[in-house]
Amino acid sequence: MPSAEFGIGNSEWKGSFRIPNSAFRIWHELWLPVAEMTVRWSRYFLPTLREDPKDAEAVSHKLMMRAGLIRRLGSGAYSYLPFGKRALERAAAVVRREMDAAGAHELLLPALQPTELWKATGRYGVLGDVLIRFTDRTGKEIALGPTHEEVITDLMTEVSSHKALPLTLYQIQTKFRDEPRPRFGVIRSKEFLMKDAYSFDLDAEGLARSYRAMYEAYVAVFARCGIHALPCEADPGIMGGDVSHEFMAPSEHGEDRVVRCAGCGYAANLEAARCPEPPEAPPGAETQQPMAPVKTPGRHTVDDVSRLLKVPASRLIKTLLYDVDETHVGVLVRGDHDVNEAKLARIAGTTRVRLAGADAIRRLSGAPVGFTGPVGLSGVRLLADRAVMTMINAVTGANENETHLVNVNPGRDFRPDEVADVRIVAEGDCCPGCGKPLEFLRTIEVGHVFKLGTKYTQALGAVVQDPSGASRPMIMGCYGIGINRLLAAAIEQHHDAQGIVWPVSLAPFQALISVLEPQSGPHRDAAEAAAAALEAAGIDVLVDDREQSPGSKLKDADLIGIPVQLIVGKTWSASEQLEARRRGLAERAHIRREEVVATVKKLLDTPVPV
Repeated sequence: MPSAEFGIGNSEWKGSFRIPNSAFRIWHELWLPVAEMTVRWSRYFLPTLREDPKDAEAVSHKLMMRAGLIRRLGSGAYSYLPFGKRALERAAAVVRREMDAAGAHELLLPALQPTELWKATGRYGVLGDVLIRFTDRTGKEIALGPTHEEVITDLMTEVSSHKALPLTLYQIQTKFRDEPRPRFGVIRSKEFLMKDAYSFDLDAEGLARSYRAMYEAYVAVFARCGIHALPCEADPGIMGGDVSHEFMAPSEHGEDRVVRCAGCGYAANLEAARCPEPPEAPPGAETQQPMAPVKTPGRHTVDDVSRLLKVPASRLIKTLLYDVDETHVGVLVRGDHDVNEAKLARIAGTTRVRLAGADAIRRLSGAPVGFTGPVGLSGVRLLADRAVMTMINAVTGANENETHLVNVNPGRDFRPDEVADVRIVAEGDCCPGCGKPLEFLRTIEVGHVFKLGTKYTQALGAVVQDPSGASRPMIMGCYGIGINRLLAAAIEQHHDAQGIVWPVSLAPFQALISVLEPQSGPHRDAAEAAAAALEAAGIDVLVDDREQSPGSKLKDADLIGIPVQLIVGKTWSASEQLEARRRGLAERAHIRREEVVATVKKLLDTPVPV
């Protein structure tokens, strides 16, 4: 039998053994990669960039490109290089740990979904072009999953008894959405990695317990990732249900805005933020004047009319006509306020509203766009914001071309069908709870939790027998975390002028050893010894053994942001000491080789100011 002979030697034992070639191949393929644990930059695909990419706006986008985490393939699609892939895996590991600790069980659902499921729940038309669809060779329409509520609910039709509940299942899977405006790198892309979990309970009390468990798990996830995430009241949107919270990471380049009250802790995104009750006008503050028409030729915007009539925008009433399912709704807001379409959709009991077109506006009001008003407007349901009802002697469109009405008073000149909070919170508004000023923040959404109720289980027949023997649909919760966004949010919150400052839990490597003179045998040996000691202690190490200038290596070290940096350079030549520092801190220490592991562990535990 063919064989191979090996000699194994050290100071205590020398010898040789013979093994068959087939066994050698197994040993070589399985053992050798494990033995080759040290990652050397000279053989690692980690290209860095000196300049910011021209199309990058957000800090995270710039640094993820420059530090060799990602490369853009096309609009909203990014390749993750090895360094970025390691960071993704770190984030996923944190999420898995907290999901498992909360009692959730991992599965994997297909990305290919039959559109019949989406049609059954009514979301096929709601998502519209965001849903990426194609026809397979049999003529069947398939969607690339943007989310998996329908798929998991279809799977749960196998459960027939309440004894199997409660049950929470989760996956980490790629999602696909044809976003109309992909931007900020991986913050808003067309293809992304998400953890989505789904809870199933028999009743509302069970759902409340499952929701609280996931909510607390999310708090733990973001804390372990070093991300400051603000829990906010949110609008459920197309997901459905009546309770929802977003976890929003404050960031200068965030795509979302939230309000926060420093007094009572109230926080909400702009879609869900409640407006304060408008103050009542003091008695006798102003006398109602007779309503009268005024000509406003060519003036059809709030600013135009405000300037012409020399009144502030807050004295105007905007009337906006919306298509809501098969009907029309006229929404009244103050001239300096904007309609909150999410609130409007909730009030109207629908999932999507849209502004009426010019032809519909002319047909309903008798005038072109810009001259619609509530007085005499018929054929529409009239919904007024609460602030409108306190106005005195307001200006509105006259439902006549190039004409407005002055001295319009709610209650006297028009009566809305409904009064509600239907506007977006504005600068200067106070907290609806305690009355203190609200702070506006730009944020990145990193997580979202929903109480879905029975929207999906009712539509898809996921029912169980309760203890009395009656059938009832399971009650459902949904919980999502954007894995890619965890990296972006962490970088947005943890960086400086030199580059990334990784939180330890997300760092692709925990320690970087920079060999400033890799051609020097003693320097290489010192780096290898330090790497071996750290890896034996369970610490992941990247060794920068590239043939580049010391200055270039040190700049790259700061750019990629590995938490602990060890430098083999002049101090090693002079006194056999390594230079050690914690990324993000200015202090440096000189340590001997036997102090490497203890020093690195101590530095990893050292907090870095955000």
